[in-house]
Amino acid sequence: MGWLKGSVGRARHTDAEEDDVNSDKQAPHLEVLETADEKRARWRSVYIIYFTMFQMSLGFSIVLTGVWPYLDKLEPGSQKEILGVAVGANPLGQLLFSPLLGLWANRSGSARAPLLATLALFVLASALYSQLHLTRPHAKYWMVLARFLVGVSSAATLVSERTRAVAIVSLAQVLGFVVGPALQAAAAPLGAGAPYPPPGDFSVPFRLDMYTAAGWINALLGTINFILFLPWCFKEKKIAAREAMIAQGKDSEKEALESLKPDPISSWTLVGAFFVLVFNFVLLETLATSLTMDQFAWSKSQALEYMGALMSAGAVVACLTFAMIGPLTKFFEERALLLWGGFLLTGMASVFCIPWGPGPPPLAPRNATEAGGGCPQLTQPWCASSRGLTLTQFLIGYACVSVGYSLGVTLIQTIFSKVLGPRPQGVWMGVLTGAGCLSRALGPVFVSAVYARRGPDATFGSTAALTLAALFALRLVYARLRPPALTPDPTPAAHEMQPLHKDDT
Repeated sequence: MGWLKGSVGRARHTDAEEDDVNSDKQAPHLEVLETADEKRARWRSVYIIYFTMFQMSLGFSIVLTGVWPYLDKLEPGSQKEILGVAVGANPLGQLLFSPLLGLWANRSGSARAPLLATLALFVLASALYSQLHLTRPHAKYWMVLARFLVGVSSAATLVSERTRAVAIVSLAQVLGFVVGPALQAAAAPLGAGAPYPPPGDFSVPFRLDMYTAAGWINALLGTINFILFLPWCFKEKKIAAREAMIAQGKDSEKEALESLKPDPISSWTLVGAFFVLVFNFVLLETLATSLTMDQFAWSKSQALEYMGALMSAGAVVACLTFAMIGPLTKFFEERALLLWGGFLLTGMASVFCIPWGPGPPPLAPRNATEAGGGCPQLTQPWCASSRGLTLTQFLIGYACVSVGYSLGVTLIQTIFSKVLGPRPQGVWMGVLTGAGCLSRALGPVFVSAVYARRGPDATFGSTAALTLAALFALRLVYARLRPPALTPDPTPAAHEMQPLHKDDT
C-alpha cells in the first residue's frame, strides 16, 4: 500500500532541535490550519494508518517461516523455485496495483473506497491461503494466487509532528515484519494437523493447524481494519500543502508546491539505497527457515519454533533500537548514523552469514521426500562441497540485521522526507515504497535463482557487495542529504530595509 503510506508521508520528520524551533515559528498559524478538535480527529485517523501499515507488513511476513514447510506438506518434493515465486507474488501484486489504487483515490477525492475494497480482498485472500488443501493437486498455483491477491490488497502531519509520524510508521512496518514470524511460531503447538484427504475429497473443508493459522490471523486483523476505516472512525485530512503555503508566504497551495523541487540526485540515491536495505532484510527472513533446515538439520516444527523465538528476540531488539534513535541523534548526525549504523551493520550481517565452518553442512538422506533433516544434495549439489554455517555466525548476523535494518529504515525515510521538504509527499513516498515492493518481490526470487543453485556463499556475498555499494553511493551524496530552504520570497521593500554591511559604510 505505497499510496496509503504516501498519505502519511505528506509531511515528515525533522530533528528534535528543529522541532523546537519550528514549533515556535509555526505557533501563530496553527489555529488557521485546524482547531484542537480537528487535530484530535486527524491524529485518530493517523493512528488507524499506523495499524494498517503494521497489518500489511505482518500480512507479508507472517507466512515467511511457514510457507516452505506448508508448501512441502501440500505437495511433497516441491522445488525452492516455487517458494521464491510464492513469497515474491505478494510484493509484486502491491507494486503493480498501488499506482492504480492511488489513481482511484485521486480521481474519487477519497481514499476510503479503495481502502475498504482492498481490505475486503485481503480478508478473502488470507482465508484462501488457509484453505489451500482444497485446491490440491494444484495447491502451489493457488498459493501463488493467494499471496498475489494479498499483495494487491496491500495520510497527513505537520512539520513539527514529523519526528513522531515517521518514527511510528517505521516502527509499525518493522514490527509487522518481525512480529509476523513470531505469531507463526506461536501457532507451532497446533502441529501439522491430520493427513490431508485425497485430492477432490472436501469432507473436511475447514482446517486449523500451524500453517493455516497464519491466514486466519490475517483474516481477523483485516476484518478489524475494515471496521476502523468506516466513516464514523476514519476521517481524511489534507493539511501539509496548506502549511507549506503559509510557511513560504505564497498565495495558493499550488504555487507553494511548485516552488518546492526536491533534489533529484539525493532523492533517487535514497530510493536505490532503500531498495538495497529492504532487499537484505527480506532475503534473510525469506531464507531463514530453509537455511536453518539445510545448515542445522532442523525439522519443520523445530525451524518454525526456533526461528519464531529468534524473530521474537529480533522484535525486542528492534523496539530497543527505535527507542535509542532519539538519544543517538543527539550525539551523532542522522546521516552518519544511517551510513555507519544502518548500512554497515546490514552489510556485516551478510558477511556473517557466509559459511565459515570447518566442514560441510549435515547432509539429508538421499531418499528423503520432504524438506528437513539436512542439506538436500540431490537438488542442491553445492551441499557436498560448501562449508557449513555455524549457529554462532547465524545469530550474530541476525542480530546485526535486526539493529541495522531498524536504524536504516527509519533514518532513510526520515532523511528522504527532509530532502522532499514540507509538501504532500504521496508521489515520492509511493516511489520509495515501490522500491521496497520491488525488493520484496526480487528477494524471494533471488533465493531460488542464487541460493538453490549456487549456495549461501554466492547469495550472501552478493548482498554484502550490494550493501557496501549503496553505502558508498550515499557517502558520495552526503552533502546533498539536507532539507530545502524554507524561507518566504523577500519583497522589494525587504531588500531596501536590509542593514548595510560594515564594509560598505
